[in-house]
Amino acid sequence: MREDDFIVSKTELKGRISYCNRIFVEFSGYTAAELLGAQHNIARHPDMPRGVFKVLWDTPEQRRECFAYAKNMAKDGSFYWVLANITPNIDAQGQVLGYFSVRRKPAPGAVSAVSDLCRRMREEECGAGPKQACAASIALLGEVLHRQQVSYDEFMLSF
Repeated sequence: MREDDFIVSKTELKGRISYCNRIFVEFSGYTAAELLGAQHNIARHPDMPRGVFKVLWDTPEQRRECFAYAKNMAKDGSFYWVLANITPNIDAQGQVLGYFSVRRKPAPGAVSAVSDLCRRMREEECGAGPKQACAASIALLGEVLHRQQVSYDEFMLSF
């Protein structure tokens, strides 16, 4: 990504894209028509562990913003890394209506550190099997955070 690029999207509660900006269209390689109404995981790269996406969904559901590095896959199979900020879209009654996501170019050095952690989390998921995959990778993430004595947010914003 370029320094001043921001990929912006909005989804409804089930993760279907209801808005995407031109930068999302450009980097994903999909047309706006292909993105609108599609599940947001259309851009999910298979290298990304399930545990990361559990955090990415669970945190905004709890009415909190979330930061995460993610490897996205374009329509042509190429990939690009982003630092994502996901926030809940909350109505006047306090109900979560959907989610906003703004992604930008990752900090230098973040991609190598995060890609190594993602690789280890995927290995845990593969070793645990489909039913326990997510829990296994989240447990590894918890161990890493504990060892470094940082919170999830501190880790994501430390690069």
